[in-house]
Amino acid sequence: MLVSKQPILRRFWYPVMPMTHLTDGPKPFRLLDTDIVLWLTSDGSPAAIADRCCHRTAKLSRGYCEGGRIVCGYHGWQYDRSGNVVRIPQAASTREHRFAMSTPAHHAAERYGYVWVALDDPVTAIPEFEEAAKAGFRKIDQFYDVWNCAGLRLMENSFDLAHIAFVHRATFGDSDSPRPAGFSITRTPDGFIMDSEVLVVNRDLQKAILGMGEDTTTRVSQAQWYMPFVRKTRIEYPTGLIHSIVTASTPIDDKSSQIVQFCFRNDSESDTSTADVIRFDLAIVKEDKHILEGTDHDVPLDPSGIEVSMASDKPGLIIREMLRDLLAKHGEAEVTDHRRNDDDASPRIFGAS
Repeated sequence: MLVSKQPILRRFWYPVMPMTHLTDGPKPFRLLDTDIVLWLTSDGSPAAIADRCCHRTAKLSRGYCEGGRIVCGYHGWQYDRSGNVVRIPQAASTREHRFAMSTPAHHAAERYGYVWVALDDPVTAIPEFEEAAKAGFRKIDQFYDVWNCAGLRLMENSFDLAHIAFVHRATFGDSDSPRPAGFSITRTPDGFIMDSEVLVVNRDLQKAILGMGEDTTTRVSQAQWYMPFVRKTRIEYPTGLIHSIVTASTPIDDKSSQIVQFCFRNDSESDTSTADVIRFDLAIVKEDKHILEGTDHDVPLDPSGIEVSMASDKPGLIIREMLRDLLAKHGEAEVTDHRRNDDDASPRIFGAS
């Protein structure tokens, strides 16, 4: 699936950048191969419109803000959050009013310290993470980086228990025990919830951030997928520690994604330093990045005849199935560069469930 060619994906919310990035002026971003500009309005809320002036197509992100409006750096035309031109300095009257000209506007909102954008009218709300409003939890911003891979690959990876033993063998996996743990899946209207219990290795840094000395521990996890490219994994440890990781793969274009990750923990800085929490989770994320950047960006929603699957791939296959259903519901066909082998169009799944 080529994400930039599927109109329905424009109707979901994506975190695009930390709010703090906007404190010194407008910033550009490319979302689903669409160039937008973001800035803070007079009330401190974010705005997003097309990154082009309707006069001579200059990038508005190269301008500045004035009175909560964005000002084109070329000729000083001003736009409000609806994309309307509200001031033209060269006009006879300099009084601010709405001119009969505009540039496309997009939906923007602040949540969890990030600017979230939906290019077109959203079909779902921004996900609600219960820990954000729950007493006793702190939020740690962990990761903001561009990956050269499809967001769908990272979403599948997040629910793939078979990769832990190999990709994460230096952090918490054990390649001598490759058989993945079992899991159960409960579908939701816009995704699913996966429950699992995974035995992992505790190496030195993990022992420190978990506050335990054992060489192994069982992680009781509940991972939730929010269509199309957001997931939250809530991990509970025997000590009572809860570590909930939110990861979003915001699609820049068909080949790259902006990865946003933050977590919630029910401990304090005196228990475990923010720096250690980030250091450990970043080590894990970098292991995933190393592998996923070598995968094909055009993920087939129906892998039959293109990819081979095994039983532990079921969560990813459900993601692809639900995305196929989403496209069908909105009258879209999958846009892909793949050419299926029609002589082998049945699913090939190896391994017992």
